[in-house]
Amino acid sequence: MTDSVDGGGRRALGAVALLAVPAVLAAVALVPLAALLGPGGIGVLPVGGLGGLLAAVVVGPPGSALLGPVLVDRRIARLPEADLDDRRAGFVADRVERLAADVGVDAPEVTAVRADAANVAVADGHRGSRLVVSTRLLGLPEADRDAALRHALVRLRTKQAMLTTATLPALAAVETAALLATLLVGRRGDRTAADRRVNRIHGYEPDRERVPSWAYVIAGVLLWLALLPAWIPATVGDRLSVAGGRSAADALVARSGTEEREGLGNAVAFASDAAGASDWPPLLDRLSLVSMADAETGRVRGTSRQEARTRLARLRSKRAL
Repeated sequence: MTDSVDGGGRRALGAVALLAVPAVLAAVALVPLAALLGPGGIGVLPVGGLGGLLAAVVVGPPGSALLGPVLVDRRIARLPEADLDDRRAGFVADRVERLAADVGVDAPEVTAVRADAANVAVADGHRGSRLVVSTRLLGLPEADRDAALRHALVRLRTKQAMLTTATLPALAAVETAALLATLLVGRRGDRTAADRRVNRIHGYEPDRERVPSWAYVIAGVLLWLALLPAWIPATVGDRLSVAGGRSAADALVARSGTEEREGLGNAVAFASDAAGASDWPPLLDRLSLVSMADAETGRVRGTSRQEARTRLARLRSKRAL
């Protein structure tokens, strides 16, 4: 019971951190704008730095929540649809509907996609709930497949999918900027002395027009410093809310029965170790059964593949989750 309460507290803290990310990004534009308007006020809303912060809190999270489902739907629309016949597609939809009734949620819209990654993602928001499952995951043994689908539906019931979908645009923006900053800091001259000698032989010396590597490093460091107010809550939210939500869903699925527990462990193990991670859209990663981020993206998020190993160890241990 204590572990459950502590886990709930950490996830709540992570949820606050996630919601802070769009507020911080909105503050980047609203605080300077409010400051330019002067120290007066508009109605009951004060204008100035404090007014800008309040406006960012009011506008940022709702704006991200409105954009999140749209962003997810557009990304899903670009995925290659699975070549399922009517009978197979009907079976998948019926199976999701049965599992949803068992979990206690309305059945989401189901989209099967052709992908080598064995994964399933679930999104929720003002456009309704969406479940995206790869053909490779559908090809797993029945118990493993159903346990993975149940895991996604549990995240619908706990509202984890709704929270993550709502904050996804802000998280994606921070992650993209952080990856760019990391790339700039690590950028070095890409030509050796031998390359430069060959260039001179052919009468071409581009080095004079090149931006020096130290300039990229400075630009990257400055971008990182500017990004820190949003990156810190983003990484806290990723660790405590997104990863913590997956672990909490593991526990709920495991409590359904031994078959579900073993099936989920098999699905997590296969999804983590099988080739095809690069075939899964990065935008859907935080909504998925297993994170498939590459090493660099994982470091930017403050997470790693250790998450999947820890989940698997708990699922396969004899103690209660």
